[in-house]
Amino acid sequence: MAAENMAAEHGPTAGEYIVHHLTHLQNRKATNVVDFGVFNFDSLLFAIAIGVIGCWLLWLAARKATPGVPGRFQAAVEILLEMVDSQAKGIVHNATSRKMVGPLALTVFIWIFLLNAMDLLPVDLLPWIWERIYGAAGHDPHHAFLRVVPTADLSMTMGLSVGVLLVCLFYNIKIKGLGGWGHELITAPFGAHPVLWPFNLAMQLIEFIAKTVSHGMRLFGNMYAGELIFLLIALMGGAWSVSATGIGLAVGHIVAGFVWAAFHLIIITLQAFVFMMLTLVYIGQAHDAH
Repeated sequence: MAAENMAAEHGPTAGEYIVHHLTHLQNRKATNVVDFGVFNFDSLLFAIAIGVIGCWLLWLAARKATPGVPGRFQAAVEILLEMVDSQAKGIVHNATSRKMVGPLALTVFIWIFLLNAMDLLPVDLLPWIWERIYGAAGHDPHHAFLRVVPTADLSMTMGLSVGVLLVCLFYNIKIKGLGGWGHELITAPFGAHPVLWPFNLAMQLIEFIAKTVSHGMRLFGNMYAGELIFLLIALMGGAWSVSATGIGLAVGHIVAGFVWAAFHLIIITLQAFVFMMLTLVYIGQAHDAH
């Protein structure tokens, strides 16, 4: 009991702090067995809320658009639209498909960028607020888990990549027809000889699986690593004291936090752009016949 009271008095260790911040707010405790009944409520909540905010910002830009000299916000949105449209034209050559694919790519870029940008918030800000709310409701605040970066959640990034896969399958069938796409599955890439059909089908399935897994894992890996670094920097600030070493840690916390946040701003933009470009590439491949 004395040891427990001392631990509570001095706060969590570095390991406990990191584990607490990396634990999701879930409907029930997850196990090592794959369980599709476990939901990460924090990832879902922030993803939906940020998606609504992104749609509101685009609606605001469209409502205030003028044919004359645009304001800064309108100019920024127009530049973004032109960038996405030019990329879509260079990859998806079907003009009819681009009417849906272009806005889809823009939505993907803005949504993922905003989700990634949650990593720039102080790591303890929203969890601290949630602990106060959780504690006020009569629960133990030490069990108030909350993760605020949805793209650092593998289930979210894989869900996004599976969504892109479904769009690709839709365009494969729409452009080539169900029979044409089925014929492609068993005749490419090795040839149309019946002996090669199983090998062609296996290669096609492996390609779809590999593209989907790598698409989601790339985004998750980068954002998860960034989240861990922010937690380590936060630990430097939490270890400060009135001593030469403690003051050095506090200064290091401020400097490292600023430098990493500036560098991370490039990463979150790049990862949103890469995810958008791969979405366009995969949909463009669905339009190509082997």
